[in-house]
Amino acid sequence: MAAPTDSAGISSRPAVRAGTVPWVAMYHSVGDCSDDPYRITVTPGRLEQQLAWLHRRGLRGVTLRELFSARARGEGRGLVALTFDDGYADFLTHALPVLHRWNCGATLFVLPGRFGGVNSWDPLGPRKALLTAEGVRHAAAAGVEIGSHGLTHVDLTRVDDITLGAEAAHSRALLEELTGAPVDGFCYPYGTVDRRVVSAVRDAGYAYACAIDPGPLTGRHALPRLHVGQNDTSWRLHLKYRLHRLRRRPVGGV
Repeated sequence: MAAPTDSAGISSRPAVRAGTVPWVAMYHSVGDCSDDPYRITVTPGRLEQQLAWLHRRGLRGVTLRELFSARARGEGRGLVALTFDDGYADFLTHALPVLHRWNCGATLFVLPGRFGGVNSWDPLGPRKALLTAEGVRHAAAAGVEIGSHGLTHVDLTRVDDITLGAEAAHSRALLEELTGAPVDGFCYPYGTVDRRVVSAVRDAGYAYACAIDPGPLTGRHALPRLHVGQNDTSWRLHLKYRLHRLRRRPVGGV
């Protein structure tokens, strides 16, 4: 489906060269953000505006799998990975229709140990419903890349080795059984990561993993991402994009 046309915005078109920092946008929930203490929610209207901004700049949102495949062929110009953490049920009702209107793909990181539950790890709430197993299958059938966010949304740097192995490897096995497709991507809960956790995720067979700002650990299994929220208008996205490319370490082999 072709993306809708829109009025001209910021006209300069960024070049994405081999070796530059890939832009991986981090979303969570899409819906009502009137009660949003952790700033994890954008409204469908704001998401629409943000994808329109990408389109005006000659950029398109894709899955992480598509981004890496394209960059490996030297064809990654104009691609931005869109990621959605936690697997909120509103992804199907509010995010997916907007993504389809703009011909965008996305990677959805879900928690197979919490299907059909709520985000109980956020003490301040509000409580948001998580996708059921059937909802995850629906998203996968619609072309969404499914990745693991671990089993239960715990800080992996604080758990023992047995729990770490289950959160990384067992969650992948469950999702592959559920979707009937390879699960290549992992996302660290809370963005917290250390060398032990990176090693466990790599050993579990993941091709790539997302953090937030992993510093010296930056690499294919500790990808930096850019938080995108309700307050990110066109100018804020423009500044965030430029600063992200200037401040982040290069990602070897990507």
